[in-house]
Amino acid sequence: MAGDHGGGEEEWKQEESELKAAGAVLLPDGHFGIRLKGWHIESSKRAILSSSAVHQWEQRLGTSHLPEMVFGDSALFLLHVESGIKIHFNAFDALMGWKQEALPPVEVPAAAKWKFRSKPSQQVILDYDYTFTTPYCGSEIFVPNSPRESVEDGCCSLHWEDCDQQIDLAALSSREPILFYDEVILYEDELADNGVSLLTVKVRVMPTCWFLLLRFWLRVDGVLMRLRDTRMHCAFVTDEIARPIILRESCWREATLQSLTAKGFPSDSAAYGDPNLISQTLPVVAHKIQRLRVSR
Repeated sequence: MAGDHGGGEEEWKQEESELKAAGAVLLPDGHFGIRLKGWHIESSKRAILSSSAVHQWEQRLGTSHLPEMVFGDSALFLLHVESGIKIHFNAFDALMGWKQEALPPVEVPAAAKWKFRSKPSQQVILDYDYTFTTPYCGSEIFVPNSPRESVEDGCCSLHWEDCDQQIDLAALSSREPILFYDEVILYEDELADNGVSLLTVKVRVMPTCWFLLLRFWLRVDGVLMRLRDTRMHCAFVTDEIARPIILRESCWREATLQSLTAKGFPSDSAAYGDPNLISQTLPVVAHKIQRLRVSR
């Protein structure tokens, strides 16, 4: 599988043959990604923001609070070259969503310990959403193929509209080879050792489609679990010039530890360390399926 740097010569030969059979090409040195069926898919992983960059982000976002670890230059993007449709994921847009949603702070027993959390010389009042919960489902832009097209299609825009189509998750579980895979962390915070707040995006590319999962995972120990998943899927078509059909499914789940315990689930927060294992345990609080549309 491209994206896994381990393995021996025989494994590499197998990967190379799978790429060739699918008509895929890995990106050249210095770039991590793949080109396939008219798509350019690329990920980048960078270090956390420097202190000066953190200050700049705080000014731009209008806040004095950011997660402990913000991977500001890490990103994932998927560009359909012919149509100019570009889907991308980055920490700044996600934190912009957090700032705009502005949820009230979660009440926690340990809050008294957090009063010097951000700056030891300055008492911090928890009057903001310190969990950095975001409604972010990704970003999308139109990338013109030429300056002329930019002028002619200046009013071209992308938007999501509700639809009845479903992402075929059963088809995704088939034994189709994975040509490219990566996971990118956008930001993370350990909530002063009282849980975890984590935003990641994973992508995998197969010979017939690409699929990704953007996940915000929150566990406030002893209090709350919150899972916001966004799945996107695009099936490849024979005509690479044709505008792609991209589906997006958003599913938000949430529960207090008290409500889970009342249903007979464990009362120990340690039992809720893996969101993959407990996702079906948390009740759904919001769900929608949408399709990407281009308007002029």
